[in-house]
Amino acid sequence: MAAATNFRRVYSGKKVLITGGLGFIGSNLARALVALGARVTIVDSLAPEYGGNRRNLAGIAGRVKVHIADVRDWPRLPRLVAGEDFLFNLAGQTSHMDSMTDPQTDLDINCRAQLAILESCRLHNPSIRIVFASTRQIYGRPDHLPVDEQHALRPVDVNGINKIAGESFHLLYSRVHGIRATALRLTNTIGPRMRVKDARQTFVGVWVRRLVEGEAFEVWGGRQRRDFTFVDDAVEAFLLAAAQEEAVGEVFNLGGPPPVTLRRLAELLVEINGGGGFVVREFPPERKQIDIGDYYADDRLIARKLGWRPRTDLRTALARTLEFYQRELRHYV
Repeated sequence: MAAATNFRRVYSGKKVLITGGLGFIGSNLARALVALGARVTIVDSLAPEYGGNRRNLAGIAGRVKVHIADVRDWPRLPRLVAGEDFLFNLAGQTSHMDSMTDPQTDLDINCRAQLAILESCRLHNPSIRIVFASTRQIYGRPDHLPVDEQHALRPVDVNGINKIAGESFHLLYSRVHGIRATALRLTNTIGPRMRVKDARQTFVGVWVRRLVEGEAFEVWGGRQRRDFTFVDDAVEAFLLAAAQEEAVGEVFNLGGPPPVTLRRLAELLVEINGGGGFVVREFPPERKQIDIGDYYADDRLIARKLGWRPRTDLRTALARTLEFYQRELRHYV
């Protein structure tokens, strides 16, 4: 990982809290921080609808503290945030469809709980450094490509609206209360430890599972262009954002290698897998209503201010992901 020496100086011996830390990005971040000598504490609800999985800590479980707790349990939050140097706030409900069928739960997790976390920090640990996991979903259907941070925010689902609120709370508390927070707007993140049970986290997980199980997968539409960030690159962005004062109060897009159509992504997966198949279908009506069409990010701001750029090409990202699930799938289904 780039800047590893600097990261060790920043994080070694420091107390780091990761909400959603048994999930996909959170657990990969925990692994990186443990390697850097940080004292890592994880908070995760392990709710079955979300991405938490104890297997994600294989090899480091004895080197982290884990609290099975829900960020909606507000009375527990002050004790969890007190004394921590860094908070990587990745707890969230990520399913766009679930947000439309159960909007109250999405509101509770992605909005109300975020405000409660920040209030706990303001009252019990105002010097903590926070990086919040936001999403490209808040932009909605792009007016122009690539999408920069100045693009209008017009989400197409309840999840996007609540993520705007969660992000806005972090920026407000940074500006008004001096809680040093940064928001990263993530694009499609892929890699080892992502949820593959269903498409609640990413459709790529379902594709990978079907391939490894020897079954054909479905591609809806197929013409949409998307960019993909490999999880190791996303982890580096979180570490950079927390380590650099220039990032305080800022919002940054994350991007990936050049965008591809979903059909080309499917072809590439099958090619790397050495076999398999897929079927292109029209969008189910309920999904078409909230599909954003083409999306890929303009990530020049984070490159200029923090020096971050995606380092992993798409073929390598897919190959590493497939290799992981060819070995580990039984722990993730």
